[in-house]
Amino acid sequence: MEGIIDEVISKDSSFYSRYLIGKARHVMHKARQKELAPYHLSPQQVQILFNLYILHKTTLAELARYSNRGINTLSDQMTMLEKGGLVKKVRETPKSTLLSFELTEKGLNTYNHTNERKKADKEIMSVLSEEERQQLISLLKKVIDKAEEYDSTKSA
Repeated sequence: MEGIIDEVISKDSSFYSRYLIGKARHVMHKARQKELAPYHLSPQQVQILFNLYILHKTTLAELARYSNRGINTLSDQMTMLEKGGLVKKVRETPKSTLLSFELTEKGLNTYNHTNERKKADKEIMSVLSEEERQQLISLLKKVIDKAEEYDSTKSA
């Protein structure tokens, strides 16, 4: 069945490119989910841990910007990570309403373990040479930039 779909949509290179980007994202996401299963974390949650590791301490709004997630979605994820003892909320000043988030010791350890085990991404991308990966990065950045430009002009 998949061959028929590929054959039909491959006639429109714009649509087929979009289809293949989505398919690549989906199968890579599934591989990372499988890799993270022992930790009971999703790839999105590990991405949050990565962002917190890099940013050290940050607000929900800033984290949403770096995570490419909406604040409500991110808030739910942060609640789950907080319940798991991986992140903690910190008030900027004792009576402030501004909250920041940071990794706990458990969160830092979990981040380190999950970061060490990123074998799926490395193995999957190993089919490309370093030069091909750099070309892919450049091409995807162009597509992303154009999509963001299109989105900002159409939603205004």
